[in-house]
Amino acid sequence: MEKDILLETKDLTTYFYTDDGVVKAVEGVDLKIRVGETLGLVGESGCGKSVTSLSIMRLVPWPPGKIVKGEVWFKGEDLLKKTEEEMRRVRGSQISMIFQEPMTSLNPVFTVGFQIMEAILVHQDVTEEEAKKKAIEMLDLVGIPDPEKRFYNYPHQMSGGMRQRVMIAMALSCNPDLLISDEATTALDVTIQAQILELMKDLKKKIGMAILMITHNLAVIAEMADSIAVMYTGRIVEYSDVKTIFKNPQHPYTYGLLHSIPLVTKPRKPGERLATIEGVVPNPYHMPKGCKFHPRCPYATKKCREEEPPLEEISPGHWVRCWNYLKPGEGV
Repeated sequence: MEKDILLETKDLTTYFYTDDGVVKAVEGVDLKIRVGETLGLVGESGCGKSVTSLSIMRLVPWPPGKIVKGEVWFKGEDLLKKTEEEMRRVRGSQISMIFQEPMTSLNPVFTVGFQIMEAILVHQDVTEEEAKKKAIEMLDLVGIPDPEKRFYNYPHQMSGGMRQRVMIAMALSCNPDLLISDEATTALDVTIQAQILELMKDLKKKIGMAILMITHNLAVIAEMADSIAVMYTGRIVEYSDVKTIFKNPQHPYTYGLLHSIPLVTKPRKPGERLATIEGVVPNPYHMPKGCKFHPRCPYATKKCREEEPPLEEISPGHWVRCWNYLKPGEGV
């Protein structure tokens, strides 16, 4: 593994075994996150982004989920070979995750302050008083008013946005090497969202924290990310640095995602509709043969319908999974 690589997944594959069949949620995912880098993971709902992050953290519930094969290298060690006890020492201290739904992540019978304190006490050599002080500081950092009072609140006494901020405070409290942010700012209003993103940027600079940012918001990705991985049906379909993806997207799916964003520089005419990606994500129990995007792709050919393309490097650092990737000048 290269010296500056903090986390690398190799052929990461996770399936869910259900009564209706096997769902191939993550299929051969290869990712690299360098020290201090922000990697944006984007794609429609149901494309495997969250399951990828849960697989990295080894939090996929069995049954029905199982990491079938692959490697997850973190600081030179394969996380998939660690014991559960060793993984507990990694989670929270070295790798933290902000989950998408805070109400199911917080324990309803403990105060939010106690839950943040618990994370600090488990992973840091501090007294209870120091842990309480740090917890209140973190609540203040994420924009929760009157943090000394809110420290004693239970999750049900807070709004969804406030609970999300508590989760962010908990994740950042131990200064992790890698922060996995699964739609962390979705439930927040734009002013608080901006504050949280600035806080992440600040920690990234101060402690060299790397970030895996899972989001639907391409504006956030443009602002925060260094590299982008685009997922579709559990596969990476395009992977490159942020400038390359935004200026010269090569996969039709990436092109569709970017082309559906309204641009200030290109105002729409009255009555003109935004571009859309036709169709829907395929049924996970009945994936199409060949390229999984071909039923929605305007460039699909007979080969696309019969053979699945590999992820190939079409230019230095730019990877695309497509038989007929867009030619220069066809990008957004």
